[in-house]
Amino acid sequence: MTFKDLDLNEDLLQAIEHMGFVNPTPIQSKAIPAILEKKDLIACAQTGTGKTAAFILPVLNELAEHNDARLSTLIIVPTRELAIQIDQEIQGLSYFVSVGSIAIYGGGSGKDWDDQRAALKDGVEIVVATPGKLLSHIAQGVDFSHIKHLILDEADKMLDMGFADDILNVISKLPGDRQNLMFSATMPPKIRDLAKRILKDPVEISLSISKPAAGVKQTVFFTFDEQKIPLISSVLKDREDYSSIIIFTSSKSKVNEIVHNLRKKGFKATGVSSNLNQDEREEVLRGFRSKRIRILVATDVMSRGIDIKDINLVINYDVPYDAEDYVHRIGRTARANTKGEAITLVNEKDMRRLNQIQRLIEAEIPRQELPEELGKGPEFRVEVKKKRKPFHGKNGNRKFKSQKSSEQ
Repeated sequence: MTFKDLDLNEDLLQAIEHMGFVNPTPIQSKAIPAILEKKDLIACAQTGTGKTAAFILPVLNELAEHNDARLSTLIIVPTRELAIQIDQEIQGLSYFVSVGSIAIYGGGSGKDWDDQRAALKDGVEIVVATPGKLLSHIAQGVDFSHIKHLILDEADKMLDMGFADDILNVISKLPGDRQNLMFSATMPPKIRDLAKRILKDPVEISLSISKPAAGVKQTVFFTFDEQKIPLISSVLKDREDYSSIIIFTSSKSKVNEIVHNLRKKGFKATGVSSNLNQDEREEVLRGFRSKRIRILVATDVMSRGIDIKDINLVINYDVPYDAEDYVHRIGRTARANTKGEAITLVNEKDMRRLNQIQRLIEAEIPRQELPEELGKGPEFRVEVKKKRKPFHGKNGNRKFKSQKSSEQ
């Protein structure tokens, strides 16, 4: 199947061809026809599968055919990075179509707020927004009477971040007669519950739930914390031909520490986290995209919010708290059927989380020995709680105590 088989507008097909796309991905080939038929949809697919174009193309197709230059499409996302990424993709795909869009998110200047207000007031067809900032604009008055499409992207992440009430608040301001599209990387019960409240007889699409892309070579090292920087240094020296490397940590406080230690080892690393303002973060990401920055150290906020091609290597400095975030982190590499490498450093405290990841992806991640000069790392041990066994206290009453054992 090619995009020409999807009965899309000629101007839109020209933009798709201009961007070098020929064949739709599986999520695109399944979602686009259903959306064009005005059906509600709930779709579950891993990161890097082309979800954004799956909902943007049919929306642009309708606007190309019947555009009255009013706000008709609202896309709600969890992070500013994702809002910017989607807005940029809209601009690329609408190159030959007269459609306007704007990304609305927090962390900007007063001028950003004024620009957003002006766009909402003067008329823009597509708004991509984070929930909190959108509610701030709604409090000042926004005309949602012509909304035809509501899209929730990364719905699972938004619920994890506590945005459920904000989302429902926004939805209460929208007209009832609209098309609803929900995209999520996972499908836990809370997503099903939200879907029941929002969607009407939806088409369901589920592709490769919570599985890393086939092109990712995954490796685990068991390390003590003091071995992590020396190990990363060894890995980087062995991969001097890699032009794009991202190192993830679960704590923004560790970003500067990792950058500082890598620079002491002679590596030009740059950090990005929520401690930077929006202009600074965008400047760092531009440098990473252009390959001026080879090594980027980032928090999990970046794991879903950046769309950068040709990342050779993802290093998990520590194991993410949520097993799902592991899939999103390593999904930054091996995108669009390419190859990539993902290395995870596991200390004694993170071994339980490694088990959770392996259960989620239904595979054991290959383990590699540390370089000899670093010495031995910790043994693989995961403490598990057994069922509490009753014992009798002094007064004869049954009591319980927990016992721990170890899995080797």
